[in-house]
Parts: sequence; structure tokens; C-alpha cells
Amino acid sequence: MSTPVHHSIVIVGGGTAGISIAARLTRGWFSRRDVAVIEPAETHYYQPLWTLVGGGVVSKEASGRPMKSVMPAKAHWIRDAVTEFLPQQNQLRTRSGQLISYDWLVVAAGLQINWNKIPGLKETITRNGVCSNYSYETVDSTWRSIQNFQGGTAIFTQPSGAVKCGGAPQKIMYLAEETFCRNGVRDRSTVMFTSPLANIFAVERYRKTLEEVLKRKQIVCHFREELVEVRGDQREADFQNLDTNERITRKFDMLHVTPPMGPPDFIRESPLADRHGWVEVDSATLQHVQFANVFALGDCSSLPTSKTGAAVRKQAPVVVKNLVAAMEKRPLSAQYNGYTSCPIVTGYGRLIMAEFDYDKQPQETFPLDQSKERWTMWVVKRWLLPQLYWHGMLKGWL
Repeated sequence: MSTPVHHSIVIVGGGTAGISIAARLTRGWFSRRDVAVIEPAETHYYQPLWTLVGGGVVSKEASGRPMKSVMPAKAHWIRDAVTEFLPQQNQLRTRSGQLISYDWLVVAAGLQINWNKIPGLKETITRNGVCSNYSYETVDSTWRSIQNFQGGTAIFTQPSGAVKCGGAPQKIMYLAEETFCRNGVRDRSTVMFTSPLANIFAVERYRKTLEEVLKRKQIVCHFREELVEVRGDQREADFQNLDTNERITRKFDMLHVTPPMGPPDFIRESPLADRHGWVEVDSATLQHVQFANVFALGDCSSLPTSKTGAAVRKQAPVVVKNLVAAMEKRPLSAQYNGYTSCPIVTGYGRLIMAEFDYDKQPQETFPLDQSKERWTMWVVKRWLLPQLYWHGMLKGWL
């Protein structure tokens, strides 16, 4: 058995949450903290841009930068993947077989996309009009499918359970519908949205505006329904009514799929997980409920809020403050209120900036009514947020 490599603080994941935490912990001339980040990927992606890639606004290459360019200089980058947590021993195991021990652990491993949970999806994705914004490899297929659409039925789906940014499945639909109008095919098209939820959005303030958008764009909605199978060669998809269990087959000419998502397998099968597979942390302090030297944030955590980068921006300082307090044997005073944000694109040059907390109460940043479609909020998403992300958030300043 190999001797464990030891680091004082180990961060699992080099995504938005992991890099933000590492930057905050190692910032400053006098920081001597021993921080390691375990991350196998060579490229770091700003995933919120993928909606605009799918809508033909930007190239997918603009969403990625080399991981080494965003990794804090004082952090030790371990280019490996975690396969097993051993929290009773303050250790974890990596794919290469290396044991790593720690004094403190921060889990920021994101979530897992489960393409295989919908039979037929993996075999037809990027072909037969089937597309998805939810991976770097498939996002190009969305704009190609939108541009090639000559009329008929275009279906946009949302799955049960947690997804990255709960509003994203509908954003691309609004851009597609507008493109169909521009291309002169809208009058011979049906645009359809299927969702397991009971309505279009969880927060009433923003839901009212979105219902007006759906009405204006004449989008057909089927709520309490879920995609369960795709037969791409026949251009057919099966949906299940979650209330009656009825199975409905629909023909499509274009199908944008938001795939099912869930906790990564190595977390779900670990002692850190709750019964749903997420890292079980206190919703205010972000400390693990059982292991006091473990914290978690972002998509892999059990926090009952939308899984967005904006949520991570508010979670990261709470984790750092409470982690440092725990290291110094002080009370954990920082609290997270569930803040999250979902910039809902409703068309080219139009956006609703939804911001809210655990109680679904608006927590708006700007001195205007953010429940209205605004060009200014489009500018924020298109131009300002990417700059704040690369130069502020990932540097530990925001």
C-alpha cells in the first residue's frame, strides 16, 4: 500500500467552486496555506455561455480556457480524479491509486450528466435533429439543428431532479423560436416545452413574466411530463405523464434534450452522501453534518437551492470564513441564505434576471424591476458576467 500524500486542505474539483475556494485560501503575499486541488480536466469551461453558443451568439471555444491558466499559483494541482472518500481516516483515493490524506476537505465536484438514463439518447445525440447544450461536445449541434429547422415540431425538454441552472432548458427554446421567425419557418412550426414541474418557474415574481413570454411566442407547454425514450432514426420521442403514468409518443423535427443529472457516482456511493447522493452539509454553514473537517458547496452539495454559478459566488466566502474559523477553533459565524441567480434569456437582446433565496423570495441586485425583460440585463449576461467570472470570481475577489 502506497504512503499517503498529505496536504492540509484538499479541494476536490477544479470547476467554479473549487477554483474560487482555492483562490480565496491562497490569496495574498503572506499566505502559506498548503492547499491542493484535485482535478483531472485540462480545460476549464464557463458553462453559462453554452446557452449563447447553442443560440449562435458566440463560439464554443470562447467558453474554455486552459486549467493551468485559472489554477491559483500557490495551489498544488493534482491532475487526477477522486474515486473513493475515506472520511473516517481523513483520506481519499484517486483513479491512479494514490492515497491522499488531509486535515480539511472541501468537496466541489459538480454534478454528473446521465445521458444513459434516457434510452436511445446517447445513440442519436447530435444526429436526427437531436441536440443538447449540456456538454462541450454536443453544444454545436444545437445551433446547427436550429438553423437547419425547416418547420414541423421542435420540442425542448426538462428532466426531473436537479439540473444546472433550472432556467436553462427554456432559455434555448426562446432563442430558437426567435430564429425560426427570422428564418421564415415559424408559421409552419409548433414549439413545445415539456417539464416535470407544475409550472414554468418556481418564483411567482418571475413566473408571471415568463407565462406572458410563452403566450406571446405561442409555445405549447406540457407540464408534469418527462422524456423517457428517444428513437432518433424514426424521429420519435416517448414522454411519461407523471400524474397518470400515461406514455405519450410524439414525432419531432428537432429535439433539444436537457439530460437527467445527479450526484457523481464516487460521491453518491460514499459516507459523505445523503440519501439522495449529494454531500450532506448544513444549509447555512456548509459544514458536513457528520464530519466536522469537511465542507461542500456548489452542484455536488445537498443545499436546497438552484445549482448555479451565482449560488457558488455567495457560497464560496461562507465556506472560506467557516473553514478558517474551524481551523482556528472559533464558532462558525458565516451563513448562506440560499441566494441563487438565473439570468433567463427570453430572446436576442432580452433577459429576465431572476435572483432569489431559499424561501423563493427575490434578492435583486439592480435598482430596477428585474422581473421584466430587459436589454440591459442581456448586456450583463453577454458581456459583464463572463469578465467578472474570469477576472473576479476565479481570482477570489468576488
